[in-house]
Amino acid sequence: MADDSARQYLTFTLCGERFALPSLLVSEVLDLPRLTWVPLAPDHLRGVVNLRGNAATVVDLGRKLELDPGTRPPTCLIIVERDYDGDMLPIAALADAVHEVVEIAEADIAPPPDMGLAVPTRFVRGLVRLDDTFTIVLDAEQLFSLAELSADDA
Repeated sequence: MADDSARQYLTFTLCGERFALPSLLVSEVLDLPRLTWVPLAPDHLRGVVNLRGNAATVVDLGRKLELDPGTRPPTCLIIVERDYDGDMLPIAALADAVHEVVEIAEADIAPPPDMGLAVPTRFVRGLVRLDDTFTIVLDAEQLFSLAELSADDA
């Protein structure tokens, strides 16, 4: 029996590629504020931002996903709420542009291809065709895990 239940996903662009994250994890989208640099952090952690008095770690998804940054700098932050050992903590992910929230049926998400994908497949749930363009559905559990966030990109 196929799972045809639809879930909502936030679509966004990063380094020329289209991505989607489950919208239930996204608490808000913000214009890019001033970042505070954190010394000795891995390359993909760009620093922290003040989120209503709390520090939110800023993840450079482009670096984490091994994408060519090009010349266009990120313009916004996608705030993702994650449960880390019982504590809900905000993670701020850099994005070039946020598009819309779309409904995607689980049956429409195809498994990632064995080759030719622009990003490491360990971060990908699958691909979905939206408006004649393939969108990469990210695996938020893997991408925003403590192990991945603390891992050095080297």
